[in-house]
Amino acid sequence: MERMLVLKAIADETRMKILSLLLRHNYCVRALARELKLSEGAVSQHLKVLRYAGLLSGEKKGYFMHYDVNRDVLHALAADIEALAGIERETCRPEAVGCSSMEPERCRVKKQDCSEEVKEFCHGEDFARGEYGHEHHGHCHRHKPE
Repeated sequence: MERMLVLKAIADETRMKILSLLLRHNYCVRALARELKLSEGAVSQHLKVLRYAGLLSGEKKGYFMHYDVNRDVLHALAADIEALAGIERETCRPEAVGCSSMEPERCRVKKQDCSEEVKEFCHGEDFARGEYGHEHHGHCHRHKPE
């Protein structure tokens, strides 16, 4: 599964509606167009994107192609998102960049007491250069501009 292709394919509201319909029942282009109140050409273009992402398969029935959702791709994407949501935030460890034993305590008090290396490690390059212009808030998380 090409995760980015799948995410881009399902980012469109109409394609999500198509997926929802196809998860419940196999449809051909004409039936999907009727359900969605779109032209058959528009539906075909959306189906092309979904097929390219690996989300759909088609089966010829008479004159018409009926589409079905490849649920394995959806399950794989769900597992990727679940794994992403499970990533734990790492705590700031100034000692990892060579702080002396006293410096980590000062780092938690005020940003100007940190060495440049610690500021960059804990807060990023912009923060280390003083571009944010506000005090350290007592924790080592990357700060965003206010």
